[in-house]
Amino acid sequence: MIDPLLFTSPRLFTFEHDRHLTNASGFFFARDDRLFLITSRHVVHDAPSEHFPNRIEIEIHTNAGNLAESTGLSILLYQDGKSIWRDGADGKGVVDIAVVEIDRAALPKTAVIQAFTPDHLVGSDEHVEIGSSLLVVGFPLGFHDTLHHLPVVRQAVVASSFGLRFQGEGYFLTDARTHRGTSGAPVVMRVGDGDLGVLPWKLLGVHSARLDIGTRDLKLDEALGLNCAWYADILMTLTEPAV
Repeated sequence: MIDPLLFTSPRLFTFEHDRHLTNASGFFFARDDRLFLITSRHVVHDAPSEHFPNRIEIEIHTNAGNLAESTGLSILLYQDGKSIWRDGADGKGVVDIAVVEIDRAALPKTAVIQAFTPDHLVGSDEHVEIGSSLLVVGFPLGFHDTLHHLPVVRQAVVASSFGLRFQGEGYFLTDARTHRGTSGAPVVMRVGDGDLGVLPWKLLGVHSARLDIGTRDLKLDEALGLNCAWYADILMTLTEPAV
């Protein structure tokens, strides 16, 4: 049995027209009858690094009986000069999450995917303990099962008080070994079998980047090994129907 969690997270590529730029991670989120791809905002637009792709491509399984069969789905990021992806901001600035709606009609009829839903978000009455075990599902340095086109997972733990905005920012910290290419990966916590069906995982956040401190001596001090995970509850705002 293959854990359905692995089908939530397709490999993601960014392009400027036909020129490949970067590899990243992402995941599916469904709300009502709509389907979205979630990733980090800096994957689709990042001024500091002058990273401005105009389209992305994700890899979709097309045969549940043979996972070696897959196809690419190309998604334009702009239409009539305007971005089709949605992002958000809070009192501290832009949140590093981007949402791209996927036309279900564009998916292969035999597409094999799993999507998180609003039921997978952590409720205000749910407590997540410090040190809780997590998984980060993605493609570190683009690494994955190249035959079956599946992501890998890295173990993590909650490293700051969950629900409290670390240093006033819209994220919490995880303690995990991560790499480039993991940006946009879902950060999840296993829960008991119940109302969540085939995906008994709570979606806590979206992995953004490693966190470091400017005073660290690059020769004497190891990297902290801490990461920023933006709270996933903002997805309820970013996936609201457009007015």
